[in-house]
Amino acid sequence: MTADTPNESPDRQEPSQVAPAPVAVIGGGSIGIAFAIVFARAGRPVRLQEPDEARRAAVPGIVADKLADLTAYDLLDEPAEAVAARIAVVGDLAAAVAGVAYVQECAPERLDLKTALFAELDRLAPPGAVLASASSAITASSFASGLAGRDRVLVVHPGNPPFLIPVAEIVPAPFTRPEVVAAAQAILSQAGLAPVLVHKEVEGFVFNRLQGALLREAYCLVRDGVASVEDIDTIVRDGLGLRWSVIGPFETVDLNTQGGIASHAEKMGPAYARMGAERGQNDPWTPDLVATVAAERRALLPLDRWSERVAWRDRRLMSLVRHRRSENPT
Repeated sequence: MTADTPNESPDRQEPSQVAPAPVAVIGGGSIGIAFAIVFARAGRPVRLQEPDEARRAAVPGIVADKLADLTAYDLLDEPAEAVAARIAVVGDLAAAVAGVAYVQECAPERLDLKTALFAELDRLAPPGAVLASASSAITASSFASGLAGRDRVLVVHPGNPPFLIPVAEIVPAPFTRPEVVAAAQAILSQAGLAPVLVHKEVEGFVFNRLQGALLREAYCLVRDGVASVEDIDTIVRDGLGLRWSVIGPFETVDLNTQGGIASHAEKMGPAYARMGAERGQNDPWTPDLVATVAAERRALLPLDRWSERVAWRDRRLMSLVRHRRSENPT
Protein backbone atom coordinates (compact mmCIF):
# COMPACT_ATOMS: atom_id res chain seq x y z
CA MET A 1 0.00 0.00 0.00
CA THR A 2 1.24 3.46 -0.88
CA ALA A 3 0.24 6.91 0.25
CA ASP A 4 -0.60 9.89 -1.98
CA THR A 5 0.45 8.10 -5.20
CA PRO A 6 -2.12 6.15 -7.25
CA ASN A 7 -1.02 2.53 -7.60
CA GLU A 8 -2.83 0.77 -10.38
CA SER A 9 -0.44 -2.21 -10.52
CA PRO A 10 -0.85 -3.07 -14.22
CA ASP A 11 2.04 -5.51 -13.99
CA ARG A 12 -0.11 -7.83 -11.87
CA GLN A 13 -2.23 -8.76 -14.89
CA GLU A 14 -1.43 -11.58 -17.24
CA PRO A 15 -0.34 -10.30 -20.67
CA SER A 16 -3.58 -11.52 -22.26
CA GLN A 17 -5.78 -9.74 -19.72
CA VAL A 18 -6.95 -6.16 -19.70
CA ALA A 19 -6.32 -4.43 -16.39
CA PRO A 20 -9.62 -3.57 -14.67
CA ALA A 21 -10.46 0.10 -14.43
CA PRO A 22 -9.61 1.62 -11.04
CA VAL A 23 -12.24 2.59 -8.52
CA ALA A 24 -12.21 5.45 -6.03
CA VAL A 25 -13.34 5.16 -2.43
CA ILE A 26 -14.02 8.50 -0.79
CA GLY A 27 -13.53 8.49 2.97
CA GLY A 28 -11.07 6.55 5.10
CA GLY A 29 -13.44 5.55 7.89
CA SER A 30 -14.43 1.98 8.65
CA ILE A 31 -16.81 1.62 5.69
CA GLY A 32 -14.37 3.23 3.27
CA ILE A 33 -11.56 0.91 4.34
CA ALA A 34 -13.88 -2.09 4.10
CA PHE A 35 -14.96 -1.14 0.57
CA ALA A 36 -11.33 -0.65 -0.45
CA ILE A 37 -10.59 -4.19 0.71
CA VAL A 38 -13.62 -5.54 -1.20
CA PHE A 39 -12.50 -4.03 -4.50
CA ALA A 40 -8.79 -4.73 -4.01
CA ARG A 41 -9.51 -8.34 -3.07
CA ALA A 42 -11.36 -8.64 -6.39
CA GLY A 43 -8.29 -7.43 -8.30
CA ARG A 44 -9.20 -3.78 -8.87
CA PRO A 45 -6.79 -0.90 -8.27
CA VAL A 46 -8.29 1.32 -5.56
CA ARG A 47 -7.63 4.93 -4.69
CA LEU A 48 -8.85 5.61 -1.18
CA GLN A 49 -9.19 9.37 -0.61
CA GLU A 50 -9.10 10.73 2.93
CA PRO A 51 -8.68 14.46 3.61
CA ASP A 52 -7.34 14.11 7.16
CA GLU A 53 -3.57 13.61 7.21
CA ALA A 54 -3.49 11.67 10.47
CA ARG A 55 -6.20 9.32 9.29
CA ARG A 56 -4.41 8.78 5.98
CA ALA A 57 -1.31 7.74 7.89
CA ALA A 58 -3.35 5.27 9.95
CA VAL A 59 -5.17 3.60 7.05
CA PRO A 60 -2.37 1.24 5.85
CA GLY A 61 -2.00 -0.29 9.29
CA ILE A 62 -5.75 -0.79 9.67
CA VAL A 63 -5.93 -2.42 6.25
CA ALA A 64 -2.99 -4.68 7.09
CA ASP A 65 -4.65 -5.81 10.33
CA LYS A 66 -7.93 -6.65 8.59
CA LEU A 67 -6.17 -8.50 5.78
CA ALA A 68 -4.19 -10.48 8.35
CA ASP A 69 -7.45 -11.56 9.99
CA LEU A 70 -8.93 -12.53 6.62
CA THR A 71 -5.81 -14.56 5.89
CA ALA A 72 -6.05 -16.32 9.25
CA TYR A 73 -9.58 -17.43 8.39
CA ASP A 74 -8.60 -18.48 4.84
CA LEU A 75 -10.75 -15.76 3.25
CA LEU A 76 -8.16 -14.43 0.81
CA ASP A 77 -7.18 -16.13 -2.45
CA GLU A 78 -3.75 -14.50 -2.57
CA PRO A 79 -1.20 -13.03 -0.16
CA ALA A 80 -2.43 -10.08 1.88
CA GLU A 81 0.45 -8.00 0.59
CA ALA A 82 -0.83 -8.36 -2.99
CA VAL A 83 -4.26 -7.07 -1.98
CA ALA A 84 -2.82 -4.18 0.04
CA ALA A 85 -0.56 -3.16 -2.85
CA ARG A 86 -3.64 -2.35 -4.95
CA ILE A 87 -4.82 0.29 -2.47
CA ALA A 88 -3.35 3.77 -2.81
CA VAL A 89 -4.22 6.25 -0.06
CA VAL A 90 -4.48 9.79 -1.39
CA GLY A 91 -5.47 13.17 -0.03
CA ASP A 92 -6.52 14.93 -3.22
CA LEU A 93 -10.05 14.31 -4.49
CA ALA A 94 -9.25 15.06 -8.11
CA ALA A 95 -6.34 12.61 -8.09
CA ALA A 96 -8.54 9.95 -6.51
CA VAL A 97 -11.23 10.05 -9.20
CA ALA A 98 -9.08 10.62 -12.30
CA GLY A 99 -9.82 7.90 -14.85
CA VAL A 100 -11.98 5.75 -12.57
CA ALA A 101 -15.02 3.71 -13.63
CA TYR A 102 -16.74 3.83 -10.26
CA VAL A 103 -16.74 6.08 -7.19
CA GLN A 104 -17.90 4.78 -3.80
CA GLU A 105 -18.53 7.68 -1.42
CA CYS A 106 -18.22 6.73 2.26
CA ALA A 107 -18.37 10.11 4.00
CA PRO A 108 -20.32 10.70 7.25
CA GLU A 109 -24.12 10.53 7.16
CA ARG A 110 -24.80 14.26 6.79
CA LEU A 111 -26.97 15.74 4.06
CA ASP A 112 -25.00 18.99 3.77
CA LEU A 113 -21.71 17.13 3.46
CA LYS A 114 -22.99 14.69 0.84
CA THR A 115 -24.58 17.52 -1.18
CA ALA A 116 -21.31 19.44 -1.34
CA LEU A 117 -19.21 16.33 -1.93
CA PHE A 118 -21.32 15.03 -4.80
CA ALA A 119 -21.20 18.41 -6.47
CA GLU A 120 -17.40 18.06 -6.46
CA LEU A 121 -17.51 14.44 -7.58
CA ASP A 122 -19.81 15.31 -10.46
CA ARG A 123 -17.39 18.04 -11.51
CA LEU A 124 -14.19 16.01 -11.17
CA ALA A 125 -15.02 12.40 -12.04
CA PRO A 126 -14.98 11.15 -15.63
CA PRO A 127 -18.39 11.54 -17.33
CA GLY A 128 -18.83 7.79 -17.60
CA ALA A 129 -18.07 7.01 -13.95
CA VAL A 130 -20.80 5.75 -11.65
CA LEU A 131 -21.18 7.90 -8.52
CA ALA A 132 -22.40 5.78 -5.61
CA SER A 133 -23.07 6.77 -2.01
CA ALA A 134 -22.82 4.40 0.94
CA SER A 135 -25.61 6.36 2.63
CA SER A 136 -27.42 4.41 5.34
CA ALA A 137 -30.71 6.31 5.08
CA ILE A 138 -30.37 9.48 2.94
CA THR A 139 -31.72 9.05 -0.59
CA ALA A 140 -29.84 10.13 -3.71
CA SER A 141 -32.70 12.48 -4.57
CA SER A 142 -31.95 14.37 -1.36
CA PHE A 143 -28.37 15.30 -2.29
CA ALA A 144 -28.04 14.91 -6.08
CA SER A 145 -31.23 16.30 -7.63
CA GLY A 146 -29.57 19.59 -8.57
CA LEU A 147 -26.51 18.11 -10.27
CA ALA A 148 -25.89 18.31 -13.99
CA GLY A 149 -24.81 14.67 -13.90
CA ARG A 150 -27.47 13.48 -11.50
CA ASP A 151 -28.44 10.63 -13.86
CA ARG A 152 -25.26 8.72 -12.85
CA VAL A 153 -25.83 8.98 -9.09
CA LEU A 154 -27.32 6.27 -6.89
CA VAL A 155 -26.96 4.77 -3.43
CA VAL A 156 -25.02 1.58 -2.77
CA HIS A 157 -25.65 0.74 0.89
CA PRO A 158 -23.58 -2.19 2.19
CA GLY A 159 -23.83 -4.50 5.11
CA ASN A 160 -21.07 -3.72 7.56
CA PRO A 161 -18.35 -4.83 6.97
CA PRO A 162 -18.89 -5.53 3.28
CA PHE A 163 -15.83 -7.80 3.03
CA LEU A 164 -17.75 -10.23 5.27
CA ILE A 165 -21.42 -9.33 4.65
CA PRO A 166 -21.87 -9.38 0.88
CA VAL A 167 -25.35 -7.88 0.48
CA ALA A 168 -25.36 -4.38 -1.03
CA GLU A 169 -28.54 -2.41 -1.66
CA ILE A 170 -28.61 -0.54 -4.97
CA VAL A 171 -31.05 2.36 -4.62
CA PRO A 172 -31.43 4.49 -7.75
CA ALA A 173 -33.22 7.81 -7.75
CA PRO A 174 -36.04 8.34 -10.24
CA PHE A 175 -33.52 10.24 -12.39
CA THR A 176 -30.79 7.54 -12.36
CA ARG A 177 -30.24 6.03 -15.81
CA PRO A 178 -30.86 2.26 -16.09
CA GLU A 179 -27.41 1.86 -17.67
CA VAL A 180 -25.85 3.26 -14.50
CA VAL A 181 -27.78 0.79 -12.37
CA ALA A 182 -26.63 -2.07 -14.60
CA ALA A 183 -23.01 -0.87 -14.44
CA ALA A 184 -23.13 -0.69 -10.64
CA GLN A 185 -24.61 -4.19 -10.46
CA ALA A 186 -21.86 -5.56 -12.68
CA ILE A 187 -19.02 -3.88 -10.76
CA LEU A 188 -20.37 -4.96 -7.38
CA SER A 189 -20.98 -8.53 -8.55
CA GLN A 190 -17.44 -8.73 -9.96
CA ALA A 191 -16.20 -7.60 -6.54
CA GLY A 192 -17.94 -10.53 -4.87
CA LEU A 193 -20.89 -8.60 -3.45
CA ALA A 194 -24.55 -9.58 -3.77
CA PRO A 195 -26.36 -6.50 -5.13
CA VAL A 196 -30.08 -6.19 -4.39
CA LEU A 197 -32.08 -3.63 -6.38
CA VAL A 198 -34.43 -1.50 -4.26
CA HIS A 199 -37.32 -0.49 -6.50
CA LYS A 200 -38.38 2.71 -4.72
CA GLU A 201 -36.50 5.40 -2.82
CA VAL A 202 -37.52 5.23 0.84
CA GLU A 203 -35.58 6.55 3.81
CA GLY A 204 -33.49 3.77 5.30
CA PHE A 205 -33.98 1.57 2.22
CA VAL A 206 -34.68 -2.10 3.08
CA PHE A 207 -31.77 -3.12 5.32
CA ASN A 208 -32.23 -0.39 7.91
CA ARG A 209 -36.02 -0.49 7.79
CA LEU A 210 -35.93 -4.15 8.73
CA GLN A 211 -33.24 -3.55 11.34
CA GLY A 212 -35.12 -0.51 12.61
CA ALA A 213 -38.36 -2.44 13.07
CA LEU A 214 -36.58 -4.92 15.32
CA LEU A 215 -34.72 -2.18 17.20
CA ARG A 216 -37.90 -0.18 17.83
CA GLU A 217 -39.57 -3.20 19.39
CA ALA A 218 -36.41 -4.08 21.36
CA TYR A 219 -36.29 -0.59 22.88
CA CYS A 220 -39.97 -0.83 23.79
CA LEU A 221 -39.50 -4.21 25.47
CA VAL A 222 -36.67 -2.79 27.59
CA ARG A 223 -38.71 0.34 28.39
CA ASP A 224 -41.73 -1.72 29.43
CA GLY A 225 -39.71 -4.03 31.68
CA VAL A 226 -40.44 -7.10 29.57
CA ALA A 227 -36.82 -8.13 29.01
CA SER A 228 -33.29 -6.93 29.61
CA VAL A 229 -30.86 -5.77 26.95
CA GLU A 230 -28.82 -8.94 27.42
CA ASP A 231 -31.90 -11.15 27.19
CA ILE A 232 -33.02 -9.53 23.93
CA ASP A 233 -29.55 -9.90 22.42
CA THR A 234 -29.55 -13.56 23.47
CA ILE A 235 -32.93 -14.22 21.85
CA VAL A 236 -31.80 -12.64 18.59
CA ARG A 237 -28.28 -14.11 18.58
CA ASP A 238 -29.21 -17.66 19.58
CA GLY A 239 -32.73 -17.72 18.14
CA LEU A 240 -33.86 -15.40 15.38
CA GLY A 241 -30.37 -14.53 14.19
CA LEU A 242 -29.19 -18.14 14.11
CA ARG A 243 -32.13 -19.06 11.91
CA TRP A 244 -31.95 -15.91 9.79
CA SER A 245 -28.32 -16.63 8.94
CA VAL A 246 -29.67 -19.56 6.91
CA ILE A 247 -33.06 -18.30 5.68
CA GLY A 248 -34.94 -14.99 5.73
CA PRO A 249 -38.11 -14.05 7.62
CA PHE A 250 -40.56 -15.04 4.88
CA GLU A 251 -38.95 -18.42 4.34
CA THR A 252 -38.73 -18.90 8.10
CA VAL A 253 -42.48 -18.70 8.64
CA ASP A 254 -43.10 -20.59 5.39
CA LEU A 255 -41.09 -23.54 6.70
CA ASN A 256 -42.35 -23.27 10.28
CA THR A 257 -45.97 -23.99 9.36
CA GLN A 258 -47.55 -26.97 7.61
CA GLY A 259 -49.25 -25.54 4.54
CA GLY A 260 -46.67 -22.80 4.15
CA ILE A 261 -46.85 -19.05 4.48
CA ALA A 262 -50.55 -18.74 3.66
CA SER A 263 -51.35 -21.08 6.55
CA HIS A 264 -49.02 -19.12 8.83
CA ALA A 265 -50.73 -15.83 7.96
CA GLU A 266 -54.14 -17.32 8.67
CA LYS A 267 -53.07 -18.72 12.03
CA MET A 268 -50.75 -15.96 13.28
CA GLY A 269 -51.82 -12.84 11.37
CA PRO A 270 -54.42 -11.73 13.96
CA ALA A 271 -51.87 -12.01 16.80
CA TYR A 272 -49.29 -9.99 14.88
CA ALA A 273 -51.95 -7.38 14.11
CA ARG A 274 -52.72 -7.04 17.83
CA MET A 275 -49.00 -6.69 18.63
CA GLY A 276 -48.70 -3.95 16.02
CA ALA A 277 -51.76 -2.17 17.37
CA GLU A 278 -50.09 -2.00 20.79
CA ARG A 279 -47.45 0.19 19.14
CA GLY A 280 -49.95 2.30 17.22
CA GLN A 281 -49.26 0.49 13.95
CA ASN A 282 -52.06 -0.42 11.57
CA ASP A 283 -50.56 -2.40 8.69
CA PRO A 284 -52.78 -5.48 8.37
CA TRP A 285 -51.81 -8.48 6.30
CA THR A 286 -54.70 -8.16 3.88
CA PRO A 287 -55.82 -11.18 1.82
CA ASP A 288 -54.40 -9.61 -1.33
CA LEU A 289 -51.03 -8.96 0.30
CA VAL A 290 -50.84 -12.47 1.75
CA ALA A 291 -51.73 -13.89 -1.67
CA THR A 292 -48.93 -11.90 -3.30
CA VAL A 293 -46.34 -13.07 -0.76
CA ALA A 294 -47.58 -16.66 -0.87
CA ALA A 295 -47.42 -16.70 -4.68
CA GLU A 296 -43.79 -15.53 -4.61
CA ARG A 297 -42.90 -18.19 -2.06
CA ARG A 298 -44.65 -20.96 -4.00
CA ALA A 299 -42.80 -19.90 -7.15
CA LEU A 300 -39.57 -20.32 -5.20
CA LEU A 301 -40.62 -23.49 -3.36
CA PRO A 302 -43.59 -25.64 -4.45
CA LEU A 303 -45.41 -27.20 -1.53
CA ASP A 304 -44.49 -30.69 -2.69
CA ARG A 305 -40.86 -29.79 -1.87
CA TRP A 306 -41.66 -28.24 1.53
CA SER A 307 -40.49 -31.21 3.62
CA GLU A 308 -37.29 -31.46 1.62
CA ARG A 309 -36.52 -27.79 2.30
CA VAL A 310 -37.29 -28.15 6.01
CA ALA A 311 -34.76 -30.98 6.20
CA TRP A 312 -32.22 -28.82 4.34
CA ARG A 313 -32.78 -25.97 6.82
CA ASP A 314 -32.26 -28.31 9.76
CA ARG A 315 -29.00 -29.61 8.33
CA ARG A 316 -27.73 -26.08 7.77
CA LEU A 317 -28.57 -25.21 11.38
CA MET A 318 -26.82 -28.37 12.54
CA SER A 319 -23.71 -27.24 10.69
CA LEU A 320 -23.87 -23.82 12.35
CA VAL A 321 -24.42 -25.28 15.81
CA ARG A 322 -21.48 -27.64 15.32
CA HIS A 323 -19.31 -24.71 14.22
CA ARG A 324 -20.33 -22.65 17.25
CA ARG A 325 -19.49 -25.52 19.57
CA SER A 326 -16.07 -25.94 17.97
CA GLU A 327 -15.38 -22.20 18.33
CA ASN A 328 -16.68 -22.01 21.91
CA PRO A 329 -16.24 -25.39 23.58
CA THR A 330 -17.84 -25.65 27.02
